[in-house]
Amino acid sequence: MRVNVDKVLERDQKLSELDDRADALQAGASQFETSAAKLKRKYWWKNCKMWAIGITIVVIIIIIIVVWSVSS
Repeated sequence: MRVNVDKVLERDQKLSELDDRADALQAGASQFETSAAKLKRKYWWKNCKMWAIGITIVVIIIIIIVVWSVSS
């Protein structure tokens, strides 16, 4: 009987530790989701800026070519 009680107490302790680890893992996953969303947004804006710069350069080159061909 005493052995069974010891096993139940040991099992309860292990379940408590498992629950603590699960809570810590959940908190880490939540933090990861937040930082991943921030990083995604940051690189989305960076990509938009690069597209804007690229389009601006292409438009400037086209304007230079048109002005050069008209003046010649």
